[in-house]
Amino acid sequence: MSNPGNAGSKSAITPFNVIAGAIIVMGLVITVLRFTKGLGAVTNLDDNNPWGIWIGFDLLCGVALAAGGYTTSAACYIFGLKRFHSAVRPAILTAFLGYALVVFALMYDLGRPWRLPFPIFYQQGTTSLLFEVGLCVMIYLTVLFIEFTPAVFEWLGMKKLRNVVVKLTLALTIFGVVLSTLHQSSLGALYTIAPSKLHPLWYSPYLPVFFFVSSIAAGLSMVIFEGTLSHKKLHRMMDEEYLKHHDGVVLGFGKAASLVLFAYFAIKMIGLAYGNNWHYLTTGYGVWFMVEMIGFVALPCFLYALGVREKNLSIIRNAAIITVLGIILNRFNISLIAFNYHLPSSERYFPTMMEIGISIFVVTLGVVIFRFITTRMPIFFEHPDYKGKH
Repeated sequence: MSNPGNAGSKSAITPFNVIAGAIIVMGLVITVLRFTKGLGAVTNLDDNNPWGIWIGFDLLCGVALAAGGYTTSAACYIFGLKRFHSAVRPAILTAFLGYALVVFALMYDLGRPWRLPFPIFYQQGTTSLLFEVGLCVMIYLTVLFIEFTPAVFEWLGMKKLRNVVVKLTLALTIFGVVLSTLHQSSLGALYTIAPSKLHPLWYSPYLPVFFFVSSIAAGLSMVIFEGTLSHKKLHRMMDEEYLKHHDGVVLGFGKAASLVLFAYFAIKMIGLAYGNNWHYLTTGYGVWFMVEMIGFVALPCFLYALGVREKNLSIIRNAAIITVLGIILNRFNISLIAFNYHLPSSERYFPTMMEIGISIFVVTLGVVIFRFITTRMPIFFEHPDYKGKH
């Protein structure tokens, strides 16, 4: 394994750095336009479509795909599955960056970032789902930061602070699971107030349950997906302990994801029956609904089960990719594609290139920061001074 301190010794001019640099420059230019010219200059948002891709992708997908933090830490510290311990720090880092970037991206949609504390500390809307989501995300982001700090303290040599935070691990994990349960489900509950705008195939009084259960599948799949990419691009930063448990993590999480996707498919069908919306399946939206359910829920569920039975990691990794894409598709369907379905096509929302550019900018920032941290701090390896001291 390479010494993290030597991470910066290579040439800075690489294809990744050049492309990432160009995207960041582009993002900064659009950022200036957004905050000087307003939403109208960079988006296609209007009174019919006040929420666009920045909510549908940056917020809804970002929060769901960051669920690997609470699923992995719960598996390790609450359910006692210590064989997954090597996956905890990468998952916590991914979740922390995911939530931090969700808040960052939300500023583009809201504007006036200096007023971010107002709904929490000055004008609490305690009857609002958005208040509950904002409060939970703020507290959970703080919890994730504290859960991540042992790696920082080990890197900085602050042993006493590191030991204090490690003793809080179980309490932080339980708190994080409670908070995640609340805000993951509440994001779905937001759409229960718009039954006339969201297509009946996606609208359900069970939306909070759908969002929460699907976030578990998203978290498990994202850990596998992130681990696969890291294994290829950051292999030099991984010690023998991480590499020894990597295949076991993929198999274990693949098995869990198969069960969760099966449960998700079942409750979606129950929701469809509860609303008696079977007749919509013969429409164009019905075909699209079945593409989502069969191609991005049932198929990866089967592939996960097959991959675990055959102990084929390649099948499991492909299932993780399909599941991640399926979660993104589901959130897009609910927030964009099946929302305002009754409007004529001329009045439907489609994002501008600058809106898409900001979303790409946010994702690129996350990848760059993740790479910077993992090549310097003990994320994929145990610090020599703390081996075995979990």
